[in-house]
Amino acid sequence: MTAIDLSHPDRRVRLAGLAEVTPLERGGLTERLPAWARAQLMDPAIAFVSSMPSGGRLEFVTDSTSIEMEVVLTRLQWGGVVPHSAMFDLVIDGELVDSAAVEETDLISFPDRASIEFEIVHADPSVIRFQGLRRGSKHVEVWLPQNASAILRELRLEGGASVAAPPASARRRWVHYGSSISHCMEADHPTGVWPAVTARHADVDLASLGLAGQCQLDQFAARTIRDLDADLISLKLGINLVNVDTMRERAFVPAVHGFLDTIRDGHRHEPIVVISPIICPVAEDHPGPTLPNADGRFDVVKRPDELLIGALTLVRIRELLELIVVQRQDPSLHYLHGHELFGADDVDDLPDGLHPNSAGYQRMGERFLTHAFGIDGPFA
Repeated sequence: MTAIDLSHPDRRVRLAGLAEVTPLERGGLTERLPAWARAQLMDPAIAFVSSMPSGGRLEFVTDSTSIEMEVVLTRLQWGGVVPHSAMFDLVIDGELVDSAAVEETDLISFPDRASIEFEIVHADPSVIRFQGLRRGSKHVEVWLPQNASAILRELRLEGGASVAAPPASARRRWVHYGSSISHCMEADHPTGVWPAVTARHADVDLASLGLAGQCQLDQFAARTIRDLDADLISLKLGINLVNVDTMRERAFVPAVHGFLDTIRDGHRHEPIVVISPIICPVAEDHPGPTLPNADGRFDVVKRPDELLIGALTLVRIRELLELIVVQRQDPSLHYLHGHELFGADDVDDLPDGLHPNSAGYQRMGERFLTHAFGIDGPFA
């Protein structure tokens, strides 16, 4: 077979939706944030979620009728409950044609969601195979799992098969920033994360910065977006600030303005959609933090009344985000109420009270497609 080392960039394979790969002993670790950005936060969680390639894919043109990839994956496990499979989706010439599941991966295992103690269980590298593909040249996209950290080792094609980077595309480039509800670890497939659902239907080139737990209005994220090649930008803001009780109203408003100012330094006129949080029933009218309970559902932490002044609820965050968008008087800046994507009528698809399931994410992607890319939409 023809083998391509994926531990370092290779000009024949486009790492779409990824900032870089970090060479390690076991291969190349995928990263959605550049190294300088990851270094600006001491929390190790940012490095882990950045290495989970939600929205990331390998793109190349080949005439091979079989494709193999060797990878090392790492998933999270809580309370002994085995996480759902790490999936790879194969898209050829824009059509989803096959999927491959990986069950045996490295595991970072926690006793429960509230624990900071963990153990790491290692597994052998995994080989993913797609066979019986049609003959002739074809544009291949291998969508990488969104619920696992990925170390890429090798891409293998038929012996003598051609392989080249896809030609330059006229597709518009869409950068999306958000929380776990944009990262979509709960989705069954990588093409089922809601930004991917939208991007594939709209035929745009996606770079997703959906970073579980880490959508905190960090300036390194704003500077990353500023420096990316982007035609379209969306920012889904608010829920992580409540989850971790990071900010109060006094800090939140100037932080949002500063985030937008930084992005506008690099993207003066590109359309930006600011999306407020989807429904989270326990936090609509009560500030965070939110923590998982014994049933695996999220709940808010009670606090004394004297600590409620200036604390952020989801209702208040939506009011402030809409006010900020209006105040800025930027004709290319738009606001979308999160309930338009996932609201009160959708809570049956919110199994833990915070994160949608696959059906919910699919619906979110379809609704954002209609809102943003439809007639007279901000991305039309």
